[in-house]
Amino acid sequence: MTLDTPGSSTAVQPLGPGAWRRPAFGALVVAWGANMFASLLQTYRGDLSQVQVTTLYGAYALGLIPALLVLARLSDRWGRRAVLGSGLVLSAVGTLVILLSGNDFAGILAGRVLVGVSAGAALAPATAWIRRLSDDAGSGAAGARRAASALTGGFALGPLVSGIVVQWFPAPRPVAYLLHVVLVGAALLALRGTPEPPAARPSAGTIPGPGLRTVLGGRLFLFAIVTTAPWVFGAATTALAALPVLVPLGGYGAVGSGVIAATTLGAGILVQPLAQRLERRSPATPFRVGVLAVVVGMLVATVTVATGSVALLVATAVVLGSAYGLLLVSGLRLVQALVPDQHAAVATAVFYALTYVGFAAPVVIQALAQVWNPEAVLVGVAALAVLSLVSTSLAWTRRRAEA
Repeated sequence: MTLDTPGSSTAVQPLGPGAWRRPAFGALVVAWGANMFASLLQTYRGDLSQVQVTTLYGAYALGLIPALLVLARLSDRWGRRAVLGSGLVLSAVGTLVILLSGNDFAGILAGRVLVGVSAGAALAPATAWIRRLSDDAGSGAAGARRAASALTGGFALGPLVSGIVVQWFPAPRPVAYLLHVVLVGAALLALRGTPEPPAARPSAGTIPGPGLRTVLGGRLFLFAIVTTAPWVFGAATTALAALPVLVPLGGYGAVGSGVIAATTLGAGILVQPLAQRLERRSPATPFRVGVLAVVVGMLVATVTVATGSVALLVATAVVLGSAYGLLLVSGLRLVQALVPDQHAAVATAVFYALTYVGFAAPVVIQALAQVWNPEAVLVGVAALAVLSLVSTSLAWTRRRAEA
C-alpha cells in the first residue's frame, strides 16, 4: 500500500472537523497492539517462567523509547502520514512475529521489541497530527484530550477484547493477533487522503533547534513534566500488570486481567474532562491532583494486596487509572503549549519517552516483593510519589515568583 506524502501530486482535500478521528484511529490501533499482550500473557504462563512473562510485557518499551526520540524528528521532516503509516505496518509485523514464535521466548521478545518500535514511530506523529487537525477545525484546546483518549482507548480495548478471546474462544492466540492485523489494515486505509500540514524541512543541523532546547531545559519542564510523567504508566501498569499477579483472580485470570486493564484505562478516559476543568483554575492543579491520586492509589493498593480483595482491586484500578488520565492529558497539553507546531512531534516524543519509564514499575514491584513484604514495597512507591508532588508544586511556585 502506498501512502501519499506531503508534496505529492495527489491533492488532499480537507475532511472537516472530524478529520482528526483518522490519525486517532491509527494511534488507537497501535496502542491496541501494544497492550493486548497483557491478557495474552495468561496463555504463556505454563510454558515460560514468571520472570520471562513479566519481562515480555514491558519489553516493548525497549524498542519504543529509542524509536520515539529518533522517528519523531523524521515525522517533523517527512510528514505525519509517512511515519504513522510505517509505524502501523511495523505494528502488524511485530504481532505476526509473536504469533509465529509460538512459545519461543527469544522470538516473542523480538516481536515485542518490534511492537515497541512501531509505537515509538506512531504515537508522537499521531498526537501532533491530531493537534494540528483540531487547531485547523477551531478546536485546538481539545487536541491533547483527543490524542490521550485515542491512546488510552487502544490500551483499554486491546487487553479487554483479547481477554475475552483467551477466556472463551478456541485458538485464542491466532484469533487475537490476527484481529489486530485486520485493524492495522483498516487504519492504513483510513489515513489515505487525510489532510496534514506540510512537512517541516529545515536545513541540516537545525533540529531540534534553540527554542526546543530552551523548553526541554526549562524549569517548568524539568520540575513539572520530568518528575510526574513516569507516573502516567507507573500508575496504570501497577494496576493492570502488577496487582492482578499479587491478588489472585481464580479461574478467570485472563478475562479478569482484561477487565482490570479496561477499568484502569477507562477511568483514565473518563477523568480527562476533569483535567481541563482543573486547568482553568491553575495549570498546576491537574498535575497536583494527578500525583495525589497516585499516592492514594498506591496506599489503597497496599490494603488490596494485604486483604486479597477483588473489590478493592477494582477500586485501586479506578484511582490509579484516574491518576494516569489526569497526568497524561495535562502533560500533553502543557508540552504542546510550550512548543510551536514544527517541534510538536519531537517534544511530544520526549514526553512519551518519560511516561514509558513507568513501564518498569510492575517489574520492579514484583522483584522487590520477592525480597520484602509487597505491602512495604507499595508504601515505598507512595512515598516516591509524595516527592513528585512536592517537586511539581515547587515548579509553579517558582514560576510565579519569577513572573
